[in-house]
Amino acid sequence: MKNLVIVESPSKSKTIEKYLGKGYKVTSSKGHICDLATNGKEGLGVDVDNDFKATYVVSPDKKDVVKDLKSMVDKADYVYLATDPDREGEAISWHLARELGIDLNENNRIVFNEITKNAVLNALKEPRTIDMALVKSQETRRILDRIIGFKLSKLLQKKIGSKSAGRVQSIALRMICDKEKEINAFVPEEYWSISADLGKKLLTELARYKGKKLEIKNEEEADKILSELSDEFVLADITEKQKKRSAYLPFITSTLQQEASTKLGFGSKKTMMVAQSLYEGVELGNGAQGLITYMRTDSTRLSKEFVASAYEKIKKDFGKEYKGFYRIKNDDNSQDAHEAIRPTSLANEPDAIKQYLTNDQYKLYKFIYYRALASLMSEAVFKSVTYTFDNNGYEFIINGSKQEFDGFLKAYGDYDNSKDVILPKVEKGDVLKAKKVEKTQHFTEAPVRYTEARLIKALEEEGVGRPSTYATIIDTIVKRNYVELKKASDSGKTKYFFPTEQGMITDEKLREYFADVINVKYTAGMEEKLDEIAENKLDNIESLREFYDEFQPLVDKAYDQMEKKQPEKTGETCPKCGGDVVIRNGKFGKFKSCINYPSCKWHESLVKKEEPEEVGRNCPECGSPLLKRKSRYGNYFIGCSNYPKCHYLEAIEGQQPKRFYRRKTK
Repeated sequence: MKNLVIVESPSKSKTIEKYLGKGYKVTSSKGHICDLATNGKEGLGVDVDNDFKATYVVSPDKKDVVKDLKSMVDKADYVYLATDPDREGEAISWHLARELGIDLNENNRIVFNEITKNAVLNALKEPRTIDMALVKSQETRRILDRIIGFKLSKLLQKKIGSKSAGRVQSIALRMICDKEKEINAFVPEEYWSISADLGKKLLTELARYKGKKLEIKNEEEADKILSELSDEFVLADITEKQKKRSAYLPFITSTLQQEASTKLGFGSKKTMMVAQSLYEGVELGNGAQGLITYMRTDSTRLSKEFVASAYEKIKKDFGKEYKGFYRIKNDDNSQDAHEAIRPTSLANEPDAIKQYLTNDQYKLYKFIYYRALASLMSEAVFKSVTYTFDNNGYEFIINGSKQEFDGFLKAYGDYDNSKDVILPKVEKGDVLKAKKVEKTQHFTEAPVRYTEARLIKALEEEGVGRPSTYATIIDTIVKRNYVELKKASDSGKTKYFFPTEQGMITDEKLREYFADVINVKYTAGMEEKLDEIAENKLDNIESLREFYDEFQPLVDKAYDQMEKKQPEKTGETCPKCGGDVVIRNGKFGKFKSCINYPSCKWHESLVKKEEPEEVGRNCPECGSPLLKRKSRYGNYFIGCSNYPKCHYLEAIEGQQPKRFYRRKTK
C-alpha cells in the first residue's frame, strides 16, 4: 500500500477510492475516535488547575477501528487525513494523528468542499499541516460544553430532577419558555374593520379617512362610520407600479433547515441526515459521486466555476434574458470557510438521476439544485394595481398584481406561493353601488409559538451556537422532556414548541442562579471568542480561565441556596412497605415509586403502553404480519409479529432503534 487516505464516513471512503484508483487505499474513522475522559476531578476529563489540560481517551466503540487503522498506517508509505473541512473535522484529524503516530509537522491534511473527482485530486496536490488554531477552537468549545454540561446537569439532577443543561440547549429552552410567558401574559385588544362588496369581484376594505390611516377601536365607532356612508363608491384613484423581486440567495445550513421544514416538511435532524448522504456520495450507475457541496456552512459565496456553468445553463435552458447577477450576503459573524450549499455539477439534473435517489434524497436535492441555479437568475417583475374608492371622504382600497416576467421563478416556481390577483377593468371616476357593506369585529392575536424553522432562525439571528448544531440542540431538549413539538390543535398541521412543566422549572432555576452566563448575549459572545481562537487572535487558555472564574462561584452558590424539589405525593401507600407513593421522572417517562427508595424498590410505570399496529405487509423472512412497535427507548420500529421466533426488524426513517439488528431465524 503506497498511500492511505483516512476520511470520516464509510460511504465517503467508497466514493473517493473509486476516484483515486490503484496506489491508494481509502478507509474511514467512522467519526470521532476520541473524546474527553470522564475520570479525574468531577469526571470532567479536564484539569482546570493545570491550564485546562484535557485528557482524551479512545471511545470504547472505536478501539477496534483504531487498531485496524494503526495496522494500515504501518503498511502505508504516506498517510493523508481527509476528514470534514471544518473545526470538528480538523480535531478528528488531530486525534487520528496523535493516536496513529502520524507526524504533525508533515503536510498530510487535505480538504475538499465537494466529493467530486476534480476536487479530491486537486486537494491531493495541496496538502497542508493540521491547523492547530482550528483544533484549539474546537477543543475550547468541547471543554466549555463539558464543564457547563457536567456541572449544571449534576446540580439540576440533584436539586430538581432535570436531566441536563448545556451552553446552547439552555438558551433554546429559554427562548421557548419566554415565548410561552409572552403568550400567557398577552391581553387581546378589540378592533373592527369595514368592508364593501362592490360586485365584479371587488371586495374592498376601509383604510383611510381623508388621507389619514383609520383605526376603529370599538363597535360604536364602526356604527358611526356606517351611518356616514352612502351606497355609492367612486373610483377616485388607480395606482399602477412595477415591482421587482430578487432571486433568493443559495442555501446555507440554517436557511436549508428552515426552508426544508416549511416547504418539504422535513425536521432539522432529517434534513441534515439526508444532506449528509447527498454530500458523501450516491451511486449513479457510472460510479458514485457527491451530489452537493459541504452542508455545514454559513456563507452564501459560490465558486467562479459554478457561477460560470450556471450562467451557461440559464442561457441555454431559459434564454439570455433570464441571466441575473451574482450576489453574496454574509453576516458579520459568518466564517466564509466554505461555499454555499449547491449541486456539485449542474449536469446532474434532479429528474435525470431520480432513479438513483431515495424519495427524500430526490426532494432535498431538487430543492438545493434549483435554489442555487435560481440565485443567479434575473428578477421576477410584477405589475401591482391599487384601486381607491371614495365614499364621503372614507377611502376603501383593493390591491391586485400580475406577473409580467417570471425571472428566477422560472426555475424556482415550485417553491413559491405567489399568485396573480387580477382586478376587473374599472375606469377612474366610475361610480359603483355597494351590494353589501358590513362591519366585522376582530381581536389582536397572541404571539405565535416557535416552529422548528422559526426557532432555528431566532437562534441564528441571536448568534447563538452554529447552524450545524441546531438539529442536535432541538433533538436534545425534546428528548430531555423539556419541550414538546406538537400541533396547536387537532385540525392544524404545523407543529409548535410547548415547554413542559419540567422545562419551565429548569429554565426558572437557571435564570435565578445563572443569569450572568446562561443568556443570549453571553452565549453569542462565546461564539465570537471561539471564532477569534480559530483565527489565532485570542488565547484559548485565557478565555477558558475567564469563563471558569465567573462560572464556578455561581455553581457553588446554587448548591448552597437552591432548594431541592420534593417528589409529588399521590396520596397512596406503598404495597410493599407502607411508605408514601410519589411520582418521579425516569429514563422512560414518569413512574410511581416508594418514597423510601432505595431501601424499598417498589415502582409502577405511568407510561401508557402502546399496542402494536399492523402495517399491511408480511415479514420477508417468515411471512408473518409486520407490526409497528415502540421500543423501550421511545423510538418506533417495524418488527415481525412472530417474535421471538423471528427477529426481523426494520428501522423507520428518523426513528432508528438503538439496538437495531437483523438476524435470520435458524
